[in-house]
Amino acid sequence: MKTVGFALCGSFCTLSRVFVVVERMVKDGWDVVPILSFCASEMDTRFGKAADFCDQLEEICGHKPLRTLQEVEPIGPKQLLDVLVVAPCTGSTLARIAHGLSDTPVSLAVKSQLRVERPVVIAVSSNDALAGSAKNIAELLCRRNVYFTPMRQDAPMTKPRSMVAVMEDIPKTVQAALEGKQVQPILI
Repeated sequence: MKTVGFALCGSFCTLSRVFVVVERMVKDGWDVVPILSFCASEMDTRFGKAADFCDQLEEICGHKPLRTLQEVEPIGPKQLLDVLVVAPCTGSTLARIAHGLSDTPVSLAVKSQLRVERPVVIAVSSNDALAGSAKNIAELLCRRNVYFTPMRQDAPMTKPRSMVAVMEDIPKTVQAALEGKQVQPILI
């Protein structure tokens, strides 16, 4: 059984779609270790309460979500994960990863995973993916062991710079990443 870390960030409108993928991967035999950004683990929004998200993840995965820097730091040194997925990956988290910042549980988990040459799959969900976050996406496309779930504009007429990953493609992107391959096309 392969172990996948699932790091969820604060793109609250896409969390329900990511939860479906997490549930599917558990059913397919993956050991899923949930990781939450500070925002995802603490902020109540119109999309739900943080405590409910934490409880639901624990119920699906059978693991308490990792929510602190101390809890995620051993991911790399102890080689706890075969692959790490960041979904949804917000523009803020993209920037942190692209610039090597490790001040949140998700960005530290990525840094820890990459330090031992293990794959990271990013599933973007950002209103400025084709604006301010574009340079960070470009930077990460050049990084070894970083793979992107295919993404598309989610509302081109009303939010022309917004892109969201096709969350249902996360499992196939994970499988390809474990083989050192990038699923194509990246931009749909």
